[in-house]
Amino acid sequence: MKVPYRDLSVTNPKQKQELLRVVEKVLSHGKLFLGPEHDQFEIELAEYCQTQYAVGVGSGTDALYLAFRSLELNPGDEVILPPLSWIASLNAVVLCGATPVFVDITEDLNINAELIPNAITSKTKAILPIHFTGKLCDMKRVNVIAEQHGLVVVEDAAQSFGAELDGKKAGSFGTLGCFSMNPMKLLCAYGEAGAVMTDDLQLAKKLRSLRYAGTINKIDCNTPSINGRLDTIQAAMLSINLKYLQNKIDRLRAIAARYTENLKDLIVCPQPTPSTRHVYYTYTILTNRRDELQNYLTSKNIETQIQHPILMPNQTAYHHLPRYNIPVAEKLVDQILCLPNHEHLNDEQVEYVMVCIKEFFGK
Repeated sequence: MKVPYRDLSVTNPKQKQELLRVVEKVLSHGKLFLGPEHDQFEIELAEYCQTQYAVGVGSGTDALYLAFRSLELNPGDEVILPPLSWIASLNAVVLCGATPVFVDITEDLNINAELIPNAITSKTKAILPIHFTGKLCDMKRVNVIAEQHGLVVVEDAAQSFGAELDGKKAGSFGTLGCFSMNPMKLLCAYGEAGAVMTDDLQLAKKLRSLRYAGTINKIDCNTPSINGRLDTIQAAMLSINLKYLQNKIDRLRAIAARYTENLKDLIVCPQPTPSTRHVYYTYTILTNRRDELQNYLTSKNIETQIQHPILMPNQTAYHHLPRYNIPVAEKLVDQILCLPNHEHLNDEQVEYVMVCIKEFFGK
């Protein structure tokens, strides 16, 4: 049996027909940038995420970069963030001229909110909590700290679309919430796509200018910026996939529940709290025998991944940064392993993964 880590194919005939129909519609009217489907998707997205405004952009990286650009950070301004994420999170901070300040994580792989106050200085302007693997950070504590110190919160919610804390959606906790919607994400396009969420009308207006080369009314450039627009075709297809999202999340949560029930005595499984709705963008386990286990599963035709094997401050481009006290992240980065948990897995494949892991541990 082969078990792929991801399967990006569209197998639902009804969904596929709807996707092809909206592509044909966009191709027929020819409004390939900022067309009516794009504007409609922004409305649907804001409603789903429980925010006033959604600004579609070209990628998750664009979302982060333009979010920080909208805050007008100055060189020397500091942004607090965790060290474990895809490098785009750090790049967005640095490309806007700000200085990253890393705070360690907890065992759930999210930022340790209790360590944030000690990292705040007179130069701190923002906190960038990253909802890793599909589980929300302790946003109640993060927001309290931010309010006490007059800081802006920018959520990196790239991995957590649809996740909740006490019924409140990812992307709605901060001043700005940033999503990636590339084909690997829960709400997926069929190319690069992203969005920024906010309740602030002025920030929304500024973001819409920044995504269009910093222009006002698409003509006069007021602030130099990039081309970070979301294509109409991708927006139209995202609207279709939003209708099918809950089924995908339900399947991922069902697979995760089976993994946890059967493997919790052998490996450290993700443990959502009662107040959180984990969406399992990845089912990420922890084990001291990570490399051995991965090699064994590979030999059994089970594909796994390590997300992400290099902490952001340890990336080659950032070797000049000071050493940070992040012992938990440094320990756990060598233990993380992501098991297959996409919606196309059948029950037999899930069972096979569990059997092989039990065999590895001699159980």
